[in-house]
Amino acid sequence: MPVLTRLIPSPVVVDIRGGALDDLSALLADQRISSNGRIAVAISGGSGLKLRDRFASELPDADWYPVHGGTIDEAVRLADAMRGQRYDAVVALGGGKIIDVTKYAAARVGLPLVAIATNLSHDGICSPISTLDNDNGRGSYGVPTPIALVIDLDVIRDAPARFVRSGIGDAISNLSAIADWELSHRETGEKVDGLAAAMARSAGEAVLRHPGGVGDDDFLVTLSEGLVMSGIAMSISGDSRPSSGACHEISHAFDLLYPTRAASHGEQCGLGAAFAMHLRGAREESGRMVETLRRHGLPVLPEEMGFTVDEFVRAVEFAPQTRPGRFTILEHLDLSTDQIRDAYADYAKAIGS
Repeated sequence: MPVLTRLIPSPVVVDIRGGALDDLSALLADQRISSNGRIAVAISGGSGLKLRDRFASELPDADWYPVHGGTIDEAVRLADAMRGQRYDAVVALGGGKIIDVTKYAAARVGLPLVAIATNLSHDGICSPISTLDNDNGRGSYGVPTPIALVIDLDVIRDAPARFVRSGIGDAISNLSAIADWELSHRETGEKVDGLAAAMARSAGEAVLRHPGGVGDDDFLVTLSEGLVMSGIAMSISGDSRPSSGACHEISHAFDLLYPTRAASHGEQCGLGAAFAMHLRGAREESGRMVETLRRHGLPVLPEEMGFTVDEFVRAVEFAPQTRPGRFTILEHLDLSTDQIRDAYADYAKAIGS
């Protein structure tokens, strides 16, 4: 009999609303997550510590583990600390770095992960990938998808607005990443997973076209759902292809070339996506991205992130080296330094800088 469906790895619980954390103890008591309340909770030094004070009495059998930084060494240290403790599950309570570290550590000890996002800075909150700093810069590591995801809009509103803005840039960059995936299909024969592409594209379009702002609950729900769908799209495809193309190559180049000056992930990806769309001749789409990024206060020019044009040109030239084997508009055009500079001048003129 032919296989007519496929199983899609995704959380069994996704709770996005104001006050979602009020029901945290009930969620963790779910028999699919914890049968006896023995859980490990990884927390950040900021928002995580505040939430520990709030929930310590509700979770009497939990052990709390502070996480310092987003490195592979910290993830291994956390895994070693949890090993042999007979936990039912691991809870990541914090921002993107905490969730990435805890996803890797939970995978290393073979435990399910509950992700509780305290900000919306990028789409890693529900992805099967942990992005961690290592001795060579930064690496991406495959991990299981979280078993549950909680986003409390009351907590999100308390976080600095720049975290929401970063998530906006990351979500919108899906549209450039999908265009790169489809380009690779035409030029190299790379297979495109239609379902993964549709989910990632829908997530990006929803954020791009939503009229609300960072203080609007309806917009925050749309952004949260978009970041979740982006993560599930990556689970479907088995890699980061639905959400990572030239936009992310450019962002990774900034991180590697200017590690002490890099802007937020979403800011870099948003600018990279708008420029990549311009490179492929999609001027209307690039202009729409620029308009949305500007409306939300994100940079659309390197100077707005503290970089010179020469530094941006260098990042774009270096970008293909950050993801060997990935085919995007940058690999397709294979532009020289002078050609990148000319393309940037054309982009800057087109967006009215």
